[in-house]
Amino acid sequence: MAAKIIDGKGIAGDIREEVRVAAQELAERHVVPGLATVLVGDDPASATYVRSKQRACEKAGIQSRDIRLEASIEESELLSTVSELNADPEIDGILVQLPLPSHMDPQRVILTIDPAKDVDGFHPVNLGKLLSGEETFYPCTPHGIIVLLERAGVTVEGRHVVIVGRSNIVGKPLAALLMQKRAGANATVTVCHSRTANLAEHTRRADILVAAAGQRAFVTEDMVGEGAVVVDVGINRVEDPEAKKGYRLVGDVDYEPAAAKASMITPVPGGVGPMTIAMLLQNTVHSARNRANG
Repeated sequence: MAAKIIDGKGIAGDIREEVRVAAQELAERHVVPGLATVLVGDDPASATYVRSKQRACEKAGIQSRDIRLEASIEESELLSTVSELNADPEIDGILVQLPLPSHMDPQRVILTIDPAKDVDGFHPVNLGKLLSGEETFYPCTPHGIIVLLERAGVTVEGRHVVIVGRSNIVGKPLAALLMQKRAGANATVTVCHSRTANLAEHTRRADILVAAAGQRAFVTEDMVGEGAVVVDVGINRVEDPEAKKGYRLVGDVDYEPAAAKASMITPVPGGVGPMTIAMLLQNTVHSARNRANG
């Protein structure tokens, strides 16, 4: 039996509608949520992602401020821009699009963002709160995965989750979220990576398998256990002359063979990706609500 497809686009749409309603309620209290996106340079993929965030903000009733900086600027100028946004009372969330030019230190930039406006959830203060189980801004993709599973009716508590990938953006914070002692978590978590011996033996034991390796079709059929729930975080471009843009997007999972063994699976595109932006909007409205409540 083919796996049930988890409709991330549909679930993200529901969350964005909830965000729109919340933003409208705040606007009635004369508080308009504001998100500033800072793009340094002209990386095409980053520019496309920023535009999609701006469109999502507009539909959700969130004020979007687009700041474009030349790739050649000094790091000090970027830090100054971030500091100005920290002090701006109309801005509730600050997102500096990564990657940055090679002469800049991403960690120094993240440290400059006010943790109260860190809607990406990458500031060490917010990551520390995540690890200690406090409420904070969670990184958008890991949090999106948690919410996606919950709304798709997947029980996480007591299940064995295997994550392939240990990045600071997905793997590590997702593991921390899943092992928390709270609703929607309480999982037993295994984190695998490029140095894991006998990788397939670990992944086949997963009740829920999360692929975040950053490599096309990295998770093959033999790595998926019968009836597992498969979450594909990967986004990889593959040349396709028949596609309108000359390429198509595929994930980190060899989709068709994996879907034949899994009970549920997320597609690429239309799975985890839409959830990331939905959670960013949710974090921004939450920050605006904090401002409204003083």
